[in-house]
Order: sequence, then structure tokens, then C-alpha cells
Amino acid sequence: MTEARLDSLAVRADVPILARPSASGRPLVYLDSAATSQKPMPVLDAMDDYYRAANANVHRGVYALAAEATERFEQGRADVARFVGSRPEGTVFAKNATEAVNLVAYAWGLRHLTAGDVVVVTEMEHHSNIVPWQIVAGLTGARVEFVPVVDDGVLDLAVLRDLLATEPVKMVAVVHVSNVLGTINPVADITRMARDAGARSLVDASQSVPHMPVSLAATGADAMVFTGHKMLGPTGIGVLAADPAWLDGLEPFLGGGEMISDVRREGSTWADLPHKFEAGTPPIAEAVGLGAAVRYLEGLGMDAVRAHEVELTTRLLAVLGGVEDATVYGPRDPARRGSPVSFSLPDLHPHDIAQLVDREGVCVRAGHHCAKPLMRALGVPATTRASTYVYNTADDVDALGAALASARAFMGRV
Repeated sequence: MTEARLDSLAVRADVPILARPSASGRPLVYLDSAATSQKPMPVLDAMDDYYRAANANVHRGVYALAAEATERFEQGRADVARFVGSRPEGTVFAKNATEAVNLVAYAWGLRHLTAGDVVVVTEMEHHSNIVPWQIVAGLTGARVEFVPVVDDGVLDLAVLRDLLATEPVKMVAVVHVSNVLGTINPVADITRMARDAGARSLVDASQSVPHMPVSLAATGADAMVFTGHKMLGPTGIGVLAADPAWLDGLEPFLGGGEMISDVRREGSTWADLPHKFEAGTPPIAEAVGLGAAVRYLEGLGMDAVRAHEVELTTRLLAVLGGVEDATVYGPRDPARRGSPVSFSLPDLHPHDIAQLVDREGVCVRAGHHCAKPLMRALGVPATTRASTYVYNTADDVDALGAALASARAFMGRV
């Protein structure tokens, strides 16, 4: 049986922004999907149709228009839950993955961590999975310990085993796919180690859910977070997927309307899940758009999405390997990494590289990528990062190689 292939040109035709020229007038080559993805027409149409035909607040109105808005909103939740194998009542909408991590850190950590307890994160985490734990640790007297990154951009799991064996670890928070190194971490092994030691676990799946088949059960995590805007969906919406039984035992993160069952002068009681954690008017159009993005990705097939990514990453690593003196960070085996590929050149600052290739219409990221502890571990202030997605082609990767050659020539370093 022939494995289904992804037609990236057909996907590209669905994404209107990719038809516009770059600022230089050249064709737009977008290689920054690890920062945010572009949006196909079915997502844009779904959001536009909601605003044009069904705009009303959800859950509160008894009139037909409000009921239709509620149905579209909750259909988005059902689509997302199906996509990652969670239950709708355990699928909480936040404004992004950062807020979803903060929800767990405050709703669970603030009430369950005590002085001397340990939260374990890794050296390759995005700041979103470090800073909330540092804040809550400061409030509770707990401390944050790091699992280091070793050669080839992988985690030193021996350090994790030692921490779990010798320290009062209560939470292990780990990224599934590094947004810098591209490393695919063995999250099922890590969460099992945490569970065996009596610790909870959180997986940041922001760079994996958009690119490969991922389920909450397969990660083994108590909580999994990801964000809509990296998976063809809109900004302004993220997801916390977790076991409803565990979530129901937590206190709310934000208080206000929508998340209550009753409010009295003496105190308040909370709404059922997931609304207990969704204070105020939720991101309605964004949930509609995210549902459309999920259905679009399901139509492509996540196995095909992953196969396309491995193909492009293989080519990207080969192109960068042909650039003189380039240092590429992370695993060399494309099967062990996701889409992000970070690199540096000894004679050009990452920001200069990004600006110079932009002259050729190529969009890449430059900076510390919200991962300063990792930058320090790598011994660099910043890197340049290229990341592909479903609408990219081999020609896009080759365009980066040509743009890097032009950048070197422009700077007189050929």
C-alpha cells in the first residue's frame, strides 16, 4: 500500500498570504512556522462566517442566535479534543499555551507545592515553561531544577533519574519538541519516570501537535498544552488537555463570569468543567477557527504531515551542511527531530543573517527564541532558525541556501 503524500502545492494554494510578494518584491518564502503558522482559507472562512452569521455570546443567551454561537464554539472544542484524544470536559481553552502553563502552575502548583519541594524543567524549555514555575516556586518556597542538554541536543535523562530518586520532586515539566533544537524528547518515558516517583507531569506540545500524531494518552502526561496559532489556527487561543478527574480537583486560576455556579456574599461555587477554568467571554471566533484548522489537518492526515516534515528537514539539514562553517544545533537524524532547525555562522550575527536573507524574500527567525538558558548552554547569544510546515516545498529550502550564499557574498565573505 502506497503511503499517502502531502500535496504542499495544493496546501500553498489554500493560504492566501503566500501569494503576496515579499517586501523586496521577490516571491515570499516563509520559513518561520515555529513562531506562527500561516492560515488557510477554510480557517479564515470559518471565522468570517461566525462573525457575519452567528455572532453572539456563548452559554448565556436563550435565543436562537446565541444557541448557534454556542454550538459552533463547542464544536471547536469537540474537534480539538478528538484531535489530541482528550475528553471535551478536560479540554480547556486559554489565550495561548503560555496561559495554559500558568493555569497549571497556579491552579495546581500554588496549592500543592510547599517549601523544599522541587519542580523539574529542562534546559531546552521555552520561557513559558520556566518562568511560571519560577514565580510559583518563589511564592511557595519550592525550587526549580534543570535537566541539562548534552551532545547532539538531547536531554541527560540520568540527571532526571537522579533528581527523582534523591529530591522531593512534585512536577516534571518538559517540552515535547524543542523550538530551537528540534529535538523530539521521549516524553512517554519521562512522564512514566515522574509517575513512578510520585510526581505530576506537564508536556508542552506546542511544536509537536501541529506536526505529528500526538495524543494525551500517548504522552502519559497529567497535562498537555499547545497553541492554536502554530497549527494553522488563529492567535488568541491555546489549549490545556488533561484528565478531567485531576482538573476537577484543582481550584480556578482566574475568577469572574462564566466560571461560577453561584455567587453569594459569603462566597462562590464553581461551574462544571471545562468552564470552571474559562473565566469571562471566551475566544469564540478563535475556537471556531481552531476547529476548522483541526479539520484541515485531519484532511491532510497527520502521518502525511509528519512524513512531509521529515523530507523537508532532511533537505534543510543537507543545505545547511553545505554552508561553509555553519554550525547546526540539535540531532542530525531527521527522524529524531521536528521542524525547527537552528544554525549559526561564525562571521555573521543571526540578526544580520535574517535581514540579509529577507532581501531575497526568505523569512527566518533570529534571536534567543525565548530560550535563554539553552542559549547559554550552547555558548551563543542567539541563533538563526528556519522552520517548515505543510505549505513549504523543497524549493523553499533551496531558496534559503541560495539566500545564505547571497548574504555571504554581500558581506564580502565568499
